[in-house]
Amino acid sequence: MAEKSALARHFLDNRTRLNENVDKADNFFIKRFYNLDHNTYLEGALPAKYKELMGLVASASLRCDDCVTYHAIQCYRLGATRAEQEEAINVALVVGGSIVIPHMRRAYELLTELYSA
Repeated sequence: MAEKSALARHFLDNRTRLNENVDKADNFFIKRFYNLDHNTYLEGALPAKYKELMGLVASASLRCDDCVTYHAIQCYRLGATRAEQEEAINVALVVGGSIVIPHMRRAYELLTELYSA
């Protein structure tokens, strides 16, 4: 996936580097939170893909570009179509209003790279 998108590759490389700094702190609370976050998005009563699409909506509504990028990448990895991601972003736009537009633009740029032929 990272080979398809320079944006995704840059994000993932940067996230890995930054997480290495956090991991060095060996903070029990952060480890527990990361574990909770990871487990939340695993398969369950709801498929993981749906959970990631919900994460995309929440992230865009909350205006977190890193989160939008992360969830868009995860949605792609889990087989979400571009149309599914675009519909999720539509929900975020309705929920969050016009303030979501700049985040939507950056998400569409990433989606264009991920879903290009």
